Amino acid sequence: MEITFVGAAREVTGSCHLLHINGYTVALDCGMFQGRRQESADKNRKLPLPIKDLDAVVLSHAHIDHSGRLPYLIAEGYSKTIWATSATRDLCAIMLADSAHIQEKDAEFLAKRRKEFIEPLYGMRHAVRTMDLMVGMPYNKQFDVVPGLKASYVDAGHILGSASVVLDCTEDDKTKRLVFSGDIGRSGLAIIRDPVPPEGADALIMESTYGNREHESVDGARAQLAQVIRDTAARGGRVLIPAFAVGRTQEMVYVLHSLAREGAIPSIPIYVDSPLAIDATTVFEMHPESFDKSEDMVQKAKDLFRFDLVHYTRDVEESKEILPRNTILVVGFQAEHTLGRRVVERQPILQIFGEDVPLKARVEVIDGYSAHADRTEMISWLGEVKDRSQNLGQIWLVHGEAPVQDEFKTTLTALGYSVDCPEPHTRHAF
Repeated sequence: MEITFVGAAREVTGSCHLLHINGYTVALDCGMFQGRRQESADKNRKLPLPIKDLDAVVLSHAHIDHSGRLPYLIAEGYSKTIWATSATRDLCAIMLADSAHIQEKDAEFLAKRRKEFIEPLYGMRHAVRTMDLMVGMPYNKQFDVVPGLKASYVDAGHILGSASVVLDCTEDDKTKRLVFSGDIGRSGLAIIRDPVPPEGADALIMESTYGNREHESVDGARAQLAQVIRDTAARGGRVLIPAFAVGRTQEMVYVLHSLAREGAIPSIPIYVDSPLAIDATTVFEMHPESFDKSEDMVQKAKDLFRFDLVHYTRDVEESKEILPRNTILVVGFQAEHTLGRRVVERQPILQIFGEDVPLKARVEVIDGYSAHADRTEMISWLGEVKDRSQNLGQIWLVHGEAPVQDEFKTTLTALGYSVDCPEPHTRHAF
């Protein structure tokens, strides 16, 4: 039983880990690399292994850096099962189609501007075919992946449908339990339930995105959000919240709904002008079984995402009219070499499709709305996994920038864990 770490090894995006068992190979995630355009394009076109050698895919959640290359597998001839939770499957239906659309439009735009031309990784037909192969499973129900490998999902508390993957691997009459954390969420996030630490792990693949820092509290972030909105509205300005990840928009609408009910923000219009965000909101409304029933508004509000102040629009011209001029409010992690990271760094000139665009808006950053657990929360989650396991051995850190992983490894090693930060394309036995 071995694992090859292909993507999100010593970096954040491109999640993909290959599990080798009984002559079969199963991919845990197949995400898109994000960052510098040409470098990401080159990485995304390198298959994790020959298609004929891939026997199944087990997906942790729908974010594009975990799911975004699935249609590329289909474009290259993959035709076997892709496993996911039911909500993840529904989110992927819209997100992978959106990804295909963006790639096609980007290629058209660059061609018209006579810039570099990058062929789309896949098209809409491949995104549609991906859904034909994806099987939705409930949490806590074991399913057979390949001979000798049974899997189940537990709630990772990261976004709707997100899961940690429990893999019972049997080879030569010997069974070991490998746990893939997926992206670990935070306790107390709006809408979704808190993460559930898996039981009985012998080995663990664990994310490490925020392994060297702490977040502001969720309550503190809520108060800061209200303050930014009040201050900007008092100046006669507008607030842009670029929700780069599905789940973030719904959380923001939910929190704004709550603040409006309390009178903590002025009665100003709230616009959601992303077709993807609008479709994702519909998927959220399809899965109330995944909501945190302990939350007051979940119990009391008839419509969590629809209230008097919020307006959903797909109209491009209306979208242009509401573009804010005053405050850009960033509420989540931005990977290296992305536009979001450059905004957070407050670079005075932003390059967008090769054009120089001056950053004139005020930039505010609220870390408390991250959907990723911070250092303390991950250590707590890991401690519960250890307490629920008799023989927790090797831990591999993935999904984190290299300096962050190194610091987190030092922290965990000092706590007595056996930790490694695998390099890309290295193979490890467990």
